[in-house]
Amino acid sequence: MSYETPSTSAPILQMDSLAPALKVREWVSGEPLTSFEPGNLYILEFCGTSCAGCDRAMLNLIQLQETYKDRGLEVVAVAAHERAASADESRSKLDGWLTKFPNLNFPVGLDDTGAMDTLWMEPSFSIGIPQAFVIDRDGYIAFIGDPDKLHDVLPQVLDGTWRTSARAKAAERERIAEDEPKARTQALLKPTREKRRAAEGIGNWKTALAAVEEGIALDPDSYNLRAYQVHLLLDKMCDMETGLAVLWQFVREAIDRGGAHWLLTAMMQIFRQSLPSAERFAMGEVLSEHILALDLAQCSLPATQLFPKVARYYYEIGNKDRAVELLELALKSLDGHGAKEELQLDLLQTLANYKGETVCSGDVCVVPRTNVPTDATPKAEQENLTERGALE
Repeated sequence: MSYETPSTSAPILQMDSLAPALKVREWVSGEPLTSFEPGNLYILEFCGTSCAGCDRAMLNLIQLQETYKDRGLEVVAVAAHERAASADESRSKLDGWLTKFPNLNFPVGLDDTGAMDTLWMEPSFSIGIPQAFVIDRDGYIAFIGDPDKLHDVLPQVLDGTWRTSARAKAAERERIAEDEPKARTQALLKPTREKRRAAEGIGNWKTALAAVEEGIALDPDSYNLRAYQVHLLLDKMCDMETGLAVLWQFVREAIDRGGAHWLLTAMMQIFRQSLPSAERFAMGEVLSEHILALDLAQCSLPATQLFPKVARYYYEIGNKDRAVELLELALKSLDGHGAKEELQLDLLQTLANYKGETVCSGDVCVVPRTNVPTDATPKAEQENLTERGALE
C-alpha cells in the first residue's frame, strides 16, 4: 500500500524509509549533529517548551542516552514549534526551559524555518509533540511515535530485530491508520489556525473566536477546539453568559461521547478562577462520575492523568478523604512507568498539600506547600489543549 502526504504528492516518511537530512537553524546545547553516521543508532525527538509531555520525554531521553551510550546510541532533540515574536525570544525561551535538565547529555537544536517540519513531521503524519524518530545503523527509519514506547522498542532496534518483526510492521500500519486522518484534518484546519493566531496577535478576540468556530465546523470531533472556544469566551472576552452555555454544552457532549480525552479536557475547563463555584461543582459532579466509571484497563489515558483532576474536584467541595484516596491510587498506578520520578514528585506534592503533612513514597519525601495550585500536574493547566501537545 502506498500513501501520500496531505499537502503534496510525495510518499510519506515511515518505517523503512531512508532518514531525511537534519536542517537545524541553530544548535543551542551540546555538540552540533550535522548528519547521521552509518553504524550509529539515533533518536531524533521533536520537543517544545510548552508541551505537557515534553519535560517527561526529555528526562526519558537523558536516561536512554546514559543507558545505551556504549552501544552507539546518539540522542538529539529539536524544538521546531516555538511560538514567539522573534528568533531571539524563541532562543531565550528554549534556553530557559533547558535549565530544567542539569544532566542534559545530548545536543538540542532550534529550527524556526519550517525545514524540519517539512522533512520529518509532515511527511510522517506527525501532528503532535513530543514525537520520536529512531534511525537505525543503516540510516533507515526504524520507529516513529510516542517516546514513551522507546524503552520497549529500543533494545530490539539495537539488536537489529525490530524493523523485520511482525510486531513492528503491525505497529506502523496502526500508526499510519490512526495518524493519517488527523494529519489531513490538521491540513484542512490550517487556514483557520493561521487566522486565529493572527487575530490573537493583535488582541482581536472576536475574530479569533470566529476562526475557532470555523475550525469546530470543519472538525466537530476536536475536544481541543471546544476547550479553546471556552478559553476565549471566559478568559479573553469575559462573556460569562455565553461562555457558561458553551461550557455546559461541552460537558454534555463529553458525557455523551464517553471518551477519556473528552471527559478529561472538559474537566480541565471547570477549574478556571472566573467560573462561579456553583457551576464548577455541578459540572465537576457529573464529569467525575463518568471519569471514575471508565474502564482503566481499556482506557486511552492512565490513572495518573485522570485521577488528579477528579481529586481536585473532591478537594474543592470539601471531601478531602476522597481526594487523598484518588491521589494515592494514581501514585500506585505509577508502578512500572518509564517516567516515574517526575510524575511521582508531582503527585506526592499535591498529596502533601491536601493532607497538610509530609508524605513519602519509598525514599522520596515531600513537605506541604502553601499558596500553590491544588492540582497535581501544573503543566496540564497550560493552554496545551491537544493530545501529546498536538500542534493546533
